[in-house]
Amino acid sequence: MRHFTFRPSLTLTGRRNRGLRGLAGKPFHPPLTDIPITAYMFLAVFDILSIALHSTYPTAARQLYVVGLWLLLGAAGASILAALTGWADWRRSSEPGTQARRTVNAHAITMITVTTIALVDLAVRGLAYPDDAYAPVVTVVLSVILALLVSFGATIGGSLVYDYGFNVETAGDHPVWHHSEVDVLPGKKTAPDAPSEPVSEKA
Repeated sequence: MRHFTFRPSLTLTGRRNRGLRGLAGKPFHPPLTDIPITAYMFLAVFDILSIALHSTYPTAARQLYVVGLWLLLGAAGASILAALTGWADWRRSSEPGTQARRTVNAHAITMITVTTIALVDLAVRGLAYPDDAYAPVVTVVLSVILALLVSFGATIGGSLVYDYGFNVETAGDHPVWHHSEVDVLPGKKTAPDAPSEPVSEKA
């Protein structure tokens, strides 16, 4: 009996090409989001350590602050790619009027807010405080907000995959894909009081 198999997960042959969305079973958006999520979490930690250690370890405090600038630059670049692939998913993989689309909208507006704050943080560091010996309070506050917001947005994005089967090849007929103004909560198979068949508009 075989206990391991690697080839099905790694092979690209036979997977449908979906352009900006990636390949069938290998979407581009989820792995791209890992970069800014991780960067913003580390950014908050580094800024907090920088301001906490500046009196006893000034060299380390300065280095932690500089690292934060590079983290922001890398995260901003990855965020642009994540936004492009996320837009393609929104446009082609979800329908208006469904809970899935509403959840995608909530995820998108949260992450757009995160990216906007990150750009503000980047401008503050690069223009207002480029040579500071440690992280200024304003950047620490922005970094903590970024970490909290990106965690919130990632939680919503995780629900799309693990609750709704968004872009999961075998889970296309989940109730969240059905046209309904009533949300289906985790553990529920159908929306309460939802019609069993689509209701067509009367002429």
